[in-house]
Amino acid sequence: MDLRFTEEQQLIRRSAREFAESAVSPHVQEMEDDGKTPMDLVQEMAKMGLMGVCVPREFGGTELGNLARTIMLEEIGRVSAASAFFLQIFHLGIDPIVTAGNDAQKKEYLPTLAKGERLATCAVTESTGGSDPASLRMEARRDGNDYILNGRKVFITNAHVADTVVVIARTGEGSKGLSAFLVDKGMKGFRAGRHEHEFGLQGCNTGELVFEDCRVPASSLLGEEGQGLRIAFGSIGRLGRTGTAATALGILNACLEDTVKHAKGRQLYGQPIAKLQAIQWHISDIWLDLNIARQMCYRASWLIDQGERCDAEAAAAKLYATEAAVRSAKKAIDVYGGYGYLKEYAVQRYFRDSECLIACAGTSEVMRIVIASTALA
Repeated sequence: MDLRFTEEQQLIRRSAREFAESAVSPHVQEMEDDGKTPMDLVQEMAKMGLMGVCVPREFGGTELGNLARTIMLEEIGRVSAASAFFLQIFHLGIDPIVTAGNDAQKKEYLPTLAKGERLATCAVTESTGGSDPASLRMEARRDGNDYILNGRKVFITNAHVADTVVVIARTGEGSKGLSAFLVDKGMKGFRAGRHEHEFGLQGCNTGELVFEDCRVPASSLLGEEGQGLRIAFGSIGRLGRTGTAATALGILNACLEDTVKHAKGRQLYGQPIAKLQAIQWHISDIWLDLNIARQMCYRASWLIDQGERCDAEAAAAKLYATEAAVRSAKKAIDVYGGYGYLKEYAVQRYFRDSECLIACAGTSEVMRIVIASTALA
């Protein structure tokens, strides 16, 4: 892997950082106050080409790849983890169409998704859990030229703003009895249900999706019956885990920048607290976590762009970056002292946001199982 970024990638970073500071930053407090996804910001993301980064050019995307996506999410996450996570889940909702959709499905969905005219998400998790696919109970029963869907999905990011949802439902027994379907907002029997109120990632809504005798045409089936688990977990393993890691990477950047700035400006014992060894140790720990996580995230993203399977690398990047973000946000609060607990300072938001990322795209325990399966092979 060449650790030097191309001119294009350097431009992507500069453009994403400028966009985050000029377009995303003004919405942060608004999102903290009302918890809503600012749709005008979403349209600005679309104009910047952020929505179609993983969509082939023939369908209106920019096809810049996963490493470019990681860079974008890192820079946006540095300003707003909620905005970065909204975007990464949107990409996750597109990927199954890119990888498993037929020509008709790609032509129907990808151009509007790439332009941000349609929003997407992926719905796997149920009240019985998301890590154990055998526990999924949502049913898709074949009825002539249609399927009838019944069940509920929970903890679905973008649930209340998505126009198209990739839904995993049971068409048979066991893990091989799961299939993937494209379901659109407005279909009879499909609605957004409960809106969850998380303590972090404000502005990136999470909620429930309800299916009550929702009839969808057989043409909505992605791939073939029984391929749902491979389709969904393939996208989660690639884009879900690297995207979550990249969002955490943004938080790590923000932790380091804010902590250094505060340590240089805060006076104690007649000198900046940056002169105190205890504070320096906190800052060095944050710096280490940022740079270790960055290399892991970039490498996993680069491997994906090379077309190589990297289950363990993506899991490791997600595991390390999210746990490092929690550690570093806690250290940042400690450096700020009493100010770290005040809502007017962002470090408390970094801690809340990073905690929410731990369970996304697979818990830390699941990531360790994925890594172990590779190590023991």
